[in-house]
Amino acid sequence: QVQLAESGGGLVQPGGSLRLSCVASGIIFLSYNMAWYRQAPGKQREFVARISAFGTANYAESVKGRFTISRDNAKNTLYLQMNSLKPEDTAVYYCNASGLRDLWGQGTQVTVSS
Repeated sequence: QVQLAESGGGLVQPGGSLRLSCVASGIIFLSYNMAWYRQAPGKQREFVARISAFGTANYAESVKGRFTISRDNAKNTLYLQMNSLKPEDTAVYYCNASGLRDLWGQGTQVTVSS
């Protein structure tokens, strides 16, 4: 069964950190570029970060220097380390796999609030 399963979201205070994970199953993980997107209430889904199969990463300007995307190909897992979180980072975060198919996870809620 093809599936992307995110975890790690939650409630955190401004300035705090969270680490999101996305476990992929049913695909050849190495053959996919992986990415994180997010969608805040009332807004369109937006790009956060992407990492190629070979580990090349790029980021949205709004998260550059605060977020780090990584992948463990042996574990079929994508990560997003989020530091110095701001209230405007509040959103549902989605994992995306692009390659032979375009796949999405169900999302995990991140809320940054005091």
